[in-house]
Amino acid sequence: MFTIQRYTADRADEWNQFVAASKNGTFLFYRGYMDYHHDRFEDCSLMVYRRNKLFALLPGNRKGDVFVSHQGLTYGGLLMNGHCTTALVRDLFGYLNTFLREHHFSRVVYKPVPWIYASLPSEEALYALCNVCHARLVSRDVASVVMLSHRLPYSTLRRRCIKKAARAQVEVRESDDWQTFWLLLEHRLMQRHGAHPVHTLSEILLLHSRFPAAIRLFAAYHQGRMVGGTVLFITPQTVKTQYIAADDEGLAVGALDGLFDHLISQFAEEGHTFFDFGTSNMPGSDELHDTLIFQKEGFGARAVCYDCYEYDL
Repeated sequence: MFTIQRYTADRADEWNQFVAASKNGTFLFYRGYMDYHHDRFEDCSLMVYRRNKLFALLPGNRKGDVFVSHQGLTYGGLLMNGHCTTALVRDLFGYLNTFLREHHFSRVVYKPVPWIYASLPSEEALYALCNVCHARLVSRDVASVVMLSHRLPYSTLRRRCIKKAARAQVEVRESDDWQTFWLLLEHRLMQRHGAHPVHTLSEILLLHSRFPAAIRLFAAYHQGRMVGGTVLFITPQTVKTQYIAADDEGLAVGALDGLFDHLISQFAEEGHTFFDFGTSNMPGSDELHDTLIFQKEGFGARAVCYDCYEYDL
């Protein structure tokens, strides 16, 4: 019923065209994004054909004898179009598992695309994970998401900080000054967490050049100086904050509150459905970062889970 083949670079156009037409794909699955860190992961992405037509994609990489979908992406999982029904996807997982066993995999780590990124209902694979694979949920990160068509009131503290930003005449605008923001971001991450951004400045500039409409920087300025900002990953359904940072001056004048109040209104007017502030788990843990999620929920954001499953082959 199905034919499964490993992705090769000569099929990039076919891959990208399917992602563009899929019901749960985003620009993160275009090869121009996936392949920027090809040297870090052994790509083992799969292309599934049915009746000689491309039926589904499974972005993934090999990590020893483990198939991960995909280690270099926030989310992965089976990419499908509107022809993928529950029964077909259920049957497909039997073929996928046989293929993976034949290629010497013993375990699968599966990270489905969160539902807020899909243009149509697309959780057929979640049924198959339970019914066919007997997968176990091994981690659950919680993201804070604003439904832009049904916005909840801001908290008293957030409203107060937004007013503070207005009094300080904080200006919000899109920026091309990636270097200034990256210095601010690196300093804040090292100061607070002893960490570095996932992307280097050169990597984010490369990705921005490939996806200028989808990867954008918005900054808050006080007295003409950048004091905070956020990098947004923008899909048709959902706008996601990929990085957020402010310096001490920005925090003192409520720059991030003014910034996000502006952006939530802007993207609601532009017709997007969700504004995703990202996850609020402690690094490497399922434990909740209470202070961080308190700030996000102050904008009326509520929980959407980013799950990870595992199963043995």
